[in-house]
Amino acid sequence: MARVNYPINKGINRSIVFRGLKGQYIWYAGGAMFVIMMLYGLLYLCGVNTYLCLLIAALAATTSIVTVYQLSATFGEHGLTKALAARRIPRLVKATSRRQFTNTKKSN
Repeated sequence: MARVNYPINKGINRSIVFRGLKGQYIWYAGGAMFVIMMLYGLLYLCGVNTYLCLLIAALAATTSIVTVYQLSATFGEHGLTKALAARRIPRLVKATSRRQFTNTKKSN
């Protein structure tokens, strides 16, 4: 009798993909849509014309989604996090004296 292998857990370490957005960008797009819905509700409650509210919300949604897709295409899955982390690394560390390095006591 032939041995049969059944593959299980095929995509265990793959990132989540939704309409071309990978990983963290899905959360960014969802957060942007939530903020835009809150903006629409706030404008509507303040008495702004309904069509103007819709226009503002549609423009904000389009802008935010296009921006998120551009970030996804530019940096990739983890590239934005790496780019933001790289910006926090100082380019130069100045030390005007050697005191902090020479006056250290050895602990036994």
